[in-house]
Amino acid sequence: MSVFSKLKQFKDLRDQGKKLQGALEGESVTVRTFGDKVVLTMDGNMKISALAIDPEVLTPASKVKLENAIKDAHDDALKKMQRVIAGKMQAMGGFPGMPTS
Repeated sequence: MSVFSKLKQFKDLRDQGKKLQGALEGESVTVRTFGDKVVLTMDGNMKISALAIDPEVLTPASKVKLENAIKDAHDDALKKMQRVIAGKMQAMGGFPGMPTS
């Protein structure tokens, strides 16, 4: 494979990455844990865009449970967003050189 075809492949990959990034801008997932007392929203860039914690659980006695609930919410949101991203990538035809399954 020539240098020029490699450069073209790189440019195509970069263009598709920008296209995917644009498609994910408006995406978000919301998860609820701890009996709906912790609500976490993650955007398409996999950043936490909102975190709501019911004041009722902000007690020293529930500290460990609350910490675990936040970790669980983050893990769950990450998995959901990864599925959204994979679906968008698949809908776009995948990326050059990347296996599609």
